[in-house]
Amino acid sequence: MFSQTVEYALRAVACLSMNRESPQTTEEIAGVTRVPKAYLSKVLQCLRQGGIVKSYRGIGGGIALAHDPEDLTILQVVNAVDPIGRIRECPLGLAAHGVKLCPLHRRLDNALASVEEAFAATTLAEVLAETGDSVSLCEFPVSTDIEPAAS
Repeated sequence: MFSQTVEYALRAVACLSMNRESPQTTEEIAGVTRVPKAYLSKVLQCLRQGGIVKSYRGIGGGIALAHDPEDLTILQVVNAVDPIGRIRECPLGLAAHGVKLCPLHRRLDNALASVEEAFAATTLAEVLAETGDSVSLCEFPVSTDIEPAAS
């Protein structure tokens, strides 16, 4: 349902939120999140343009979150890279339907609206605070000897 770009963006912001002491390089983030560095660079550019992350140049530079994880919703991250495509008018272009959706497309749009609402109501901090049986992908301290998985 969600693009690879959304997945990578969520991994990146999770990684950035777990080590907030200093900006991280794209290489460090790629190693921890297992996202190909070239793809990650494009994702981080979208996140920067969307105001989710900030970039710092020079020695000690890198990428950092622009917001506290408590103030950053999952929806904001998703919308910065690949917004959820709501159905606003008949996808088939049927003039008889126009903006009045048929029962199928109305239900699909309602499902998309539910996802939007859930993501808008969920902060990054809430997601990261959850405990479970899985080990976090973004363990710290950052180890740069982890190679990103091939895509």
